[in-house]
Parts: sequence; structure tokens; C-alpha cells
Amino acid sequence: MDQSQQPTDRELVAAMARGDADALRTLNARYGRMLAALARRIVGSDFDAEEVAADVLWQAWRSAKAFDPARGSVSVWLVTLGRSRAIDRLRAIKAREIRPELNDPPVAADDASGEIDVAKRALRVRAALSALEANEKTALEMAYYADLSQSEIAEKLGIPLGTVKTRMRSAMIKLRKALAGGDLK
Repeated sequence: MDQSQQPTDRELVAAMARGDADALRTLNARYGRMLAALARRIVGSDFDAEEVAADVLWQAWRSAKAFDPARGSVSVWLVTLGRSRAIDRLRAIKAREIRPELNDPPVAADDASGEIDVAKRALRVRAALSALEANEKTALEMAYYADLSQSEIAEKLGIPLGTVKTRMRSAMIKLRKALAGGDLK
């Protein structure tokens, strides 16, 4: 097939919006390697770069109906999605690297009273977290442990962004009130 018979990028996105999986395969053939190379420069890992490229193409498939050609070309749209996903992945990688340091056991106290204080604080924090509603706790865990944005949480849970924001704000207010009674340094 010669170049003139190949569908344009816009035609491919329109076909994807209609559910044409072959259009996604063609778009992947055109942009998959470029997206992986872009992600590799940001995340520094071939494995993570391939995951980012796959995520971008999956997102393009899901949001093909929302693509607006007046806002830019398909390639710019994909590169923008790729850059955003790669940065998100890099943040998640860094969070995983930092987290073990944050979870190290506390330094042994010189005396028993120090150990008791640490144990009391840990109990208060656990009690405050367990007092949260399940949906509030889930939103906080996704934000802090999975390093997801509120938009990503909304997408993963299939709920409106405003609901996620309300749940997180409510949870933070409850935690603040529950932990305000004592010194948690």
C-alpha cells in the first residue's frame, strides 16, 4: 500500500473513537517507539518506558472521542500524554525509593519513656486512620502510597473528581482534629 492510501492520524483517532482496534494498532506502529524513547529519556528505564508508552496508547484509545483536532495534531497530543505519564511514573519511582527510609523503625529510645511515647503516638495515628470512612481512607492511600493525582484517583475509582476532592478534604480535616490533642513530633 502506498503512502497516499494510508489513513491520516486524525482518521485513525476517529476510527478508534468508533471502536476500531486496527486503528489503535496502526497508531501504535507509528508512534509506539517514539513514545517509548520519549519516556526513556524521562524515566531512564526501558521497562518503565515501555509501560508508559502502553499507558499512553491505552489512554488515547479510551479518550479518542474527546480528541479535538482544533487543539493540535495527534502527534502533539500523544507526546503531551506521554510526557505527562512519564513524569507521573518518575514520581512514583522516586516515591518507592524514598518510602523505605520513611518506614524505617524509629531510633531506639534511650529510656523506656521514649519508647512509650513513640508507641502512644503510633496508636493515636492508627486510631485516627481507622476512624476514617473506608472511601476517605482509600482516597488518601491512593494519593500518598500510590502517588496518584486526584484526577487519576477519580478515574481509577470511576467517580467524579469533585467527590475525590471532598473525600480527601474530609479525611484530612478528621485526621487534623483527631491528632490535634497532643504533640506528635
